[in-house]
Parts: sequence; structure tokens; C-alpha cells
Amino acid sequence: MPAISTASLPDIIFMLLFFFMVVTVMRESELKVKVLVPEATELTKLEQKSLVNYIYIGKPTAKNQGVYGTSPRLQLGDKISNINDIPLFLEQFKAGVPEVQRPRITSSIRVDGDVTMGIVQDVKTELRKQGQLRVNYSARQRTEDL
Repeated sequence: MPAISTASLPDIIFMLLFFFMVVTVMRESELKVKVLVPEATELTKLEQKSLVNYIYIGKPTAKNQGVYGTSPRLQLGDKISNINDIPLFLEQFKAGVPEVQRPRITSSIRVDGDVTMGIVQDVKTELRKQGQLRVNYSARQRTEDL
């Protein structure tokens, strides 16, 4: 009985490796603030996630409280920021998007349920000043009806 040929085995392994490298999505940013979004009943999914920039608002996580304190903070990308950093954040995001798709850019605000509306209103005002009028509030699906 002849032996089974394993000559094509490296080709199959590299093909699988290439497949997983292409379809794997790396996490865009590490959360430095605690965000437990509120529940809602009427939700819609975002169409193109590549055109969405995320703004996180919440209290710093336990390991970051020594540096940033315990009051609610704003996170843009991978770093804790303040309201004045929003214009630069938006411009950097727009630079990576083709000009044809720039009007479709959406800012998704992910706010912790325990945060007061003062900082959220400040973020909305700054977004409006920068001409970013497509704003989305992230929420999770309510699991039970009250």
C-alpha cells in the first residue's frame, strides 16, 4: 500500500493562516474608562462601521483611577482626552477616510449610564461646532420589558 503524500500540507497550512490573518479584526482601542451603556428598546445597527468614530465617556477603570481620578472622563481613541481635543480627533479620523465618504462619517457616543449629562452636552456642542452632525448614542438591547 503506497504512503499518503503530504506534499500539499504546507500549502493548506499557509492558506489557513492567510485566511485567519485576513478575517481577524484587531481591537481598535483599549478602554480606559468604564462604559456600561444604558438599555433601549428601539435600536438600529450602524451601516458601515469603518465610517464610525467612537467617543467614550465614563469613570476611569480601577487601574487608571490613580492617574485620572474618579470623575467622569472622555476617551478619544486610546487616550484620555478633554473637550478641546475633539477637533483634532475628528480631523485625524477624516484624513483616513476617502473624501467621497466623509459626509457619511458618524460619531458614536458611548456613555456610561451613571454619567451626568453635563459632559455629554459639552461633547455634543463641540461636535456641532466642528460640523459633525451625524451623532449616534450607543445602547444595548433591553432583554425584558418593564
